[in-house]
Amino acid sequence: MDKAAAIALSALGWTLADDGRAQRLLALTGLSPDDLRSRVGDPAVLAATVGFLEAHEPDLLACAQALQVEPAELIEARRVLES
Repeated sequence: MDKAAAIALSALGWTLADDGRAQRLLALTGLSPDDLRSRVGDPAVLAATVGFLEAHEPDLLACAQALQVEPAELIEARRVLES
């Protein structure tokens, strides 16, 4: 789970680095900025972040490239975090 959490946390950082993408994450997940701050290490929040990226393939691919991982690794991280 540690590797999955690390990958997802990196994906969260990548997502939040772009204001438009960050706003979409908040809108689609129902999270607030305070939720993110207080629950940043919560597996459910991390899984939701990767799920958000999965829902928009261009973001998933761009994130994977930026993190230098395969898209399948992001998806597997979500699966691990959800179990």
